[in-house]
Amino acid sequence: MTDAWNAVITEVEPAAALAGPLHGKRLLVKDLIDTAGIRTTYGSKIYAEHVPMRTAPAVQRLVDAGAVIVGKANLHEFAWGVTSQNPWYGTVHNPAHPGRTTGGSSGGNAAALAAGMCDIGIGTDTGCSIRLPAACCDIVGLKPAWGRIRTEGVFPLCPTFDTVGPMATSVADVALLWSVLTGDAVPEPRLDGLTVGLLTRPPSVGGPSAAENRSAVQYVERLEALGARVVERSIPEPPDDTWPLFFWEAAQSHRATFPSRADEYGDNVRAKLEHAQTIEPAAAERARQSVRRWREYVPEVDLYVAPTLGVEIPPEACDELEIRIPATAFLRPFNVIGWAGLAIGDLQFVAPRDEVVLAAGLAWERAGA
Repeated sequence: MTDAWNAVITEVEPAAALAGPLHGKRLLVKDLIDTAGIRTTYGSKIYAEHVPMRTAPAVQRLVDAGAVIVGKANLHEFAWGVTSQNPWYGTVHNPAHPGRTTGGSSGGNAAALAAGMCDIGIGTDTGCSIRLPAACCDIVGLKPAWGRIRTEGVFPLCPTFDTVGPMATSVADVALLWSVLTGDAVPEPRLDGLTVGLLTRPPSVGGPSAAENRSAVQYVERLEALGARVVERSIPEPPDDTWPLFFWEAAQSHRATFPSRADEYGDNVRAKLEHAQTIEPAAAERARQSVRRWREYVPEVDLYVAPTLGVEIPPEACDELEIRIPATAFLRPFNVIGWAGLAIGDLQFVAPRDEVVLAAGLAWERAGA
């Protein structure tokens, strides 16, 4: 394939496609996800020549349904970053908005989809990593509810928040991929009769609250025309700071190679892991209890509508450490609370269940929005 966008780390000669609902669709697999016999680097120097013995179950489901793997997608190192600036394999470039970041960490998947290099993709999302690239590259991505799609065979970042999900250029294709991945039927399109919460200020996950952002107001008229009742609603803050759990689990995920091989990490991820070493077990446990209690919250609406990115797409050469918090204000909370998030470009539907956001997205797409 021609890769002008540095979207792919390893190209793969496609195998014969099996019969099935995905027959012949070109699949790009994020290079955080294991594929038997195919180099899988996790976006790192340490695993540059790593070739797994087994394929992750999620990928195998897609292949068994007829998809053909055409490559492994470039990403932020170890999937810990929001820009897909990679010190070892280069920065991914944005075909939809040249000079702007693709977002991360599944930036290679998003860029390849936007450029027509593949038909479907599978990525991961721990704090934003499917939905942010979807917004930056004008594609569609689903972060499923936590635990809905198996994460075996995926290099972990923060297991309490890690998810695997589909990416494509339409909601219909994302819903089909989700059906294959879960074994459940594609939901019927639906917005009519639902109560939609307009979210203008996302909850924090620790630290100061985010500023109000009313950009999703632009979607209200269309939602109401499709039969939804739109009301302004908020989501309560978590009981306590959840960040210590994220950093604690990240440190555990890398304990085999950090700090013993710290010099083989790029500056960006090394700085985050150095901070992760300072987290005390008691702080991590308090954060874990906060997450558990927050995940018991039952919303007053059927789903929420919110921006995905909510800010101007940052420049490709931005400082990731400076933009990572504002760029993920409407994304990270839903990894922590464990809900599903469907990004259709910069439109995001959020609900506790995958079926609800997919049904809403299918209705939105069918109406030609």
